[in-house]
Order: sequence, then structure tokens, then C-alpha cells
Amino acid sequence: MSTSARTIVINDTTLRDGEQSAGVAFTTEEKIAIACGLDRIGAPELEVGVPAMGPEERETIQALTGLGLKARMMIWCRMRDDDLADARGLGAPLIDLSMPVSDQQISRKLGRSRDWALSEIARLTPKARDMGFEVCVGGEDSSRADPEFLKRVLETAERAGASRFRFADTVGVMEPFGLYERIRALRETSGLDLEIHAHDDLGLAAANSLAAVRAGATHVNTTVLGLGERAGNAPLEELAVGLSQLYGAETGVDLRGYPALAELVASASGCAVSPLKSLVGAKVFSHESGIHVDGLLKDARNYQGVDPARLGRRHEFVLGKHSGAAGVIRAYAELGFELGREDARALLPQIRRFVELNKRPPSAADLAAFHAVGRA
Repeated sequence: MSTSARTIVINDTTLRDGEQSAGVAFTTEEKIAIACGLDRIGAPELEVGVPAMGPEERETIQALTGLGLKARMMIWCRMRDDDLADARGLGAPLIDLSMPVSDQQISRKLGRSRDWALSEIARLTPKARDMGFEVCVGGEDSSRADPEFLKRVLETAERAGASRFRFADTVGVMEPFGLYERIRALRETSGLDLEIHAHDDLGLAAANSLAAVRAGATHVNTTVLGLGERAGNAPLEELAVGLSQLYGAETGVDLRGYPALAELVASASGCAVSPLKSLVGAKVFSHESGIHVDGLLKDARNYQGVDPARLGRRHEFVLGKHSGAAGVIRAYAELGFELGREDARALLPQIRRFVELNKRPPSAADLAAFHAVGRA
């Protein structure tokens, strides 16, 4: 299915599944700040909490739904009467009612049967509708469910009044080609919106999410920086750029303000961002290689796969062991020194020795000192 000109809805779950990262706990103030940041960049849906966690969680959810943000808010509940009771009156229009759908979890976790799971979906989905919710039935462990039974789950959910089904790769065992076939089969047999919830245990959460969209998924779960259980979820930044740049799909997300949001989430979560993390890492738009720097200075498209301006960033040129004369000339020009190519080449051995010994690029003061020694 073509994704061109399609609108894909990003449902960001940083405030729910992201916070489920081991050791992560956001304060109410941090959740408000993160929600506002997500809203500013245009995230259309936010999954904001689990009412069954208790009174404090419910108060935080009410604080979030009371902000008047443009983003629609979803709460997450188990497919249970008591969870639904806790969800009442919190101000969120969307609810994810989660039910295990694999035999592994239906039997070994709940001690129940497939027929029981279907009957609970049929019973509780209308109850949630009567409470005023738009219902997404969350298929926990969908990736390990029997494909034919999963079709019955969607049929039951649709008849009961759900508008969406969440295909959850709960333990992160899917790969893009197999997931594409699974989602395509569901798309061909169901009128429900389909949401992909991918985990990154095999490093494939973003790839799996893109494959699901290609197969017909309408919604994608993400988290800022890929926070989430175990290895995390599909990163918001990767899906927003990937859907737009690779498929021409619209998400409404503008990532020019994303660095500040990423910094906020990294600080609130206590999870440091690798300098090599795609799109947001400190070094991912930095260039040292002489060949690359020379090419970028001539035309950025020579070595630019993603325009850093999309994320409110720019290319940075670093002097190091692999630098060439063009990079040296540029670095000194920024300091007010005009170098010829031979002068630049003469400075390269000193710059390379410095980096080998100090394990960092030379500072402005270091470069000035090299220049002074060269002129002495």
C-alpha cells in the first residue's frame, strides 16, 4: 500500500511506556513539561498514563488533560472492570484497553482461554464506549499470537464498537518482512484503524514500524529518544523523519524544536543520549574526514542524507586525525586567520599529534597557538 500523501498518526507514549523504562520516574511537573513540548512540535496523540496505578497517577492525568493542549490524550488500561472504573472522569477522550492475545500470555499469564479473551473484549469495549471513550483494543503480545485468532480478535473488537486495534510486538521479536505480511493480512480483513507498537529488543523497532505503515497501519506508537521497557520503543525522531523523508507521509510533527525536548526527556529520565544516536546525538552532524568536509563545503548534498535543519541543527566541522586542508582553512577562517592551502597542510601534522595525545579536537586557543608557533 502506498504511503504517499497519507497522514500517519503518531501516538507518543513517552509518558506511559517511556516512563516504564527501568529506573525512570517522571514528576508531575516533568510530565507537564514533556507533554507541552510534544504538543509544541505537533505530536497529535499522547498516551499519558495508567489510571490503575493509583490516586497520584490519576491526579497527574487530570493535570495533563486539563492543559488545553491540541494533542488528543489516551489512557492505558487492562481489559478489566476495575481498571475502567479508575479511568472514569479523567478527561481523556481515548482509551487503550489491553488484552493479551497470544496463547502464551492468555494461558500462562492469565490462566484463561481464547474464548474468554474474546468474550471480555466483547463485554468491556461497549462499556468503555458508554463511558464516552473512543476505544483502541490493545493486543498485547500480538506478534506471538496465532494469526487466525488475531483476526477473530479484530472482528470481535470491531463488532463491539472499537475504532482501533494496537498490534503490540510486546517482547520485540518481529522483523520487518514478517511484520509487513502480518499487518497486510489484518488490513485486508478489518476496517479498524491499525496501530503498531514496536519494541527495540532486536534493534528493529523503527524498521518494524515503517514496515507496518507500508502494510497499512494508520497509527504508530513512539517515545522520545526511544525510551521504554527493556531496549525501548520506536524513537519519535526516527519515525517522524523516516515517514516523511522515505515515504512522503504526513505526520504533522515539526522537529525543529526537538533538541530541547530531547534534552528535557534525557534529563528527566536520567538516560544519557549517546553522541552517536541517530538524528539527535551530539556527533551525528559532525564531520572530520577531509574528503567529507571538502565535499560538504562545496555542496552539502554531497554528504548529507538528512538535512540537520529539519531538527533545528546544523553541520559542524571538527578538526582531527582525518582532517584535510579544506577543514583547517575553514577552522582558521572562523578565528579570523586567512590560510593558504600549503600553510594548512603544514599545520596538519601538529593537529593530528594533538588529537592522538589529548583525545579531543583542538580548541580555538590551541589553534591560535599552533599558528603562532608556525609563524615563529
